[in-house]
Amino acid sequence: MEDFSFDEYPVYPEENLWLQYSPKETTFSLWSPVADDVVVHLYEQGDGGKKLRSVSMKESVPGLWRKTVKGDLNGTYYTFQVKLIGEWLDETPGIYATAVGVNGQRAMVLDLQSTDPDGWGKDKGPKVNYPNEAIIYELHVRDLTTHQNAGSTYPGKYLGLVEVGTSGPNGVTTGIGHLQELGITHVHLLPSYDHYSIDESKLDSAQFNWGYDPQNYNVPEGSFSSDPFNAEVRIKEFKEMVLGFHQAGIGVILDVVYNHTGRTDESNFNQEVPGYYYRQNEDGSWSDASACGNETASERAMMRKFIVESVCYWAREYHLDGFRFDLMGIHDVQTMNEVAAALKKINPDIFVYGEGWTAGGSTLPEKQQALKKNTKKLVNVSAFSDDIRDGLKGSVFIDTSRGFVSGAEKMEASIQFGVVGSIDHPQIDYAAVNYSKAPWANEPWQAISYVSCHDNHTLFDKLTVSCPDATAEQIKAMHKLSNAIVLTSQGVSFLHAGVEMMRTKGGEHNSYNLPDEVNQIDWEWKKRNQDVVNYYQSLISLRKNHPAFFMPNADMVREKLAFLDTEFGIVGFTIKDHANGDRWQDILVVYNGNPKAKSIAVEGSWQIAVLGDMIDEKGHRKISGNVKIPPISMMIAFRK
Repeated sequence: MEDFSFDEYPVYPEENLWLQYSPKETTFSLWSPVADDVVVHLYEQGDGGKKLRSVSMKESVPGLWRKTVKGDLNGTYYTFQVKLIGEWLDETPGIYATAVGVNGQRAMVLDLQSTDPDGWGKDKGPKVNYPNEAIIYELHVRDLTTHQNAGSTYPGKYLGLVEVGTSGPNGVTTGIGHLQELGITHVHLLPSYDHYSIDESKLDSAQFNWGYDPQNYNVPEGSFSSDPFNAEVRIKEFKEMVLGFHQAGIGVILDVVYNHTGRTDESNFNQEVPGYYYRQNEDGSWSDASACGNETASERAMMRKFIVESVCYWAREYHLDGFRFDLMGIHDVQTMNEVAAALKKINPDIFVYGEGWTAGGSTLPEKQQALKKNTKKLVNVSAFSDDIRDGLKGSVFIDTSRGFVSGAEKMEASIQFGVVGSIDHPQIDYAAVNYSKAPWANEPWQAISYVSCHDNHTLFDKLTVSCPDATAEQIKAMHKLSNAIVLTSQGVSFLHAGVEMMRTKGGEHNSYNLPDEVNQIDWEWKKRNQDVVNYYQSLISLRKNHPAFFMPNADMVREKLAFLDTEFGIVGFTIKDHANGDRWQDILVVYNGNPKAKSIAVEGSWQIAVLGDMIDEKGHRKISGNVKIPPISMMIAFRK
């Protein structure tokens, strides 16, 4: 037994293991090379109620179990059960389940076409030639609509996200109308497939979770639907949400967590083929690079098949525009490349990005891991830049740590590295970059530029805790400069929902299971910080109007973008020659991270587009010689 290897199992990467339904018959499939017997149980309901019958499956080839049941089973619930060494394991909906009843215990046979909303056949997301054309807004389904002042008819639901015409305090636009006003191009939804943490049968009790504890990977989470008891409702409403976003010109990205499952021994995977889908340490214990009790084995044929087919299913069935991989460093490079290649065939505008790190040690050799440092081996996959994130505001792990906008020293190289999208650029002193001592992206769009996300403090809370002596005006200035830098960098711009109105979680840095009161967006903030909202809105518009800020390749960035020699606390650069077809011939950008105004000398005459709070894309004001840049702010000037 000591020499046993999971690689000895017969595998069938080309076989169809998804439920195959027609009104005449339904075919059930399951891969379990260890099973002595496999049974399908048919039920009337998704929970409780009576069993209709049990049907034995047959092995068509070693380890591949199938059964075709005649008649129209549409609306019938079912489970699989595997017998192993004389013992029956737990019933499961099967890892390929696409519809489930309440709390995901039983799958349902469903004619998926019946869940398509009107107009679904013509539905399409926004066009994206390169990922850095996108401006992503990261959002939990509940956060936008649960506050009573959001004016939502469907608080915390899929349908609430796309309800048009909602307003809040003083008539401010809320919900999807706010997102359209803001000008973002894509929403990134925190995990919205079926997860364990919420009891869908008790939605009248307060429950909140980010959803990083996967249960059924190919089914929407039921608690965000109007009725989790009927399997088709969550599917239809998820599609209606996607359609609503697309009609508003906004793409939809799903946060996916294939790196671990919410449960380990009793997970759906382990009830089908114990151990196979996970990595083990030498002593047989679970390897745990996720810090959640297990990690999946993407390098094994049937796990790789599952991941690739699962994202493709979401892309086809739900018309998704992108995927964000949680702890992507746990997956192997080959799997991530196969994921991106398969998705591009379905939708050339789709894009894939993830966290290029793990939460602990893995048994997968480091050179095979889809880590940030291995991004150059990835094709059509981008990774988050923690270099620019912490370079801007300080380490997310140390409350007192500060960054460029909050007056830290020696952060200029990290900001420059962020500006070019983590590529090789001759003017960057890599030894002085905070984390990466070498370029890690082949192209600028392989870096996701951000300063805050759902994890750790909100930007406002981080600046407040790290700068206890700063005035409210200084905090506001740091806040604006942080994302001014993100929105004028060559990587993909990524914003945390509510950052545009200085969102706070009251200082909480890990709100994954804290109540709505901590996590929700209070629309009073928009009314109170309308000047900050306007600033973000204007900068988003400016970025979209000026392709020089999202050049498609590293060669163009090296050719067109040059850094200025500047003093401490200042980063400046020019972009020349109508870069990437920009209507401005030359652009000058200067960031002042100092708490005092700074003068810099400019050559020739320029028109000012941004200076401090003033944003005027037409550039009515001209400068030459010396220009004074207000404390903690950005300047953008141009020549036509």
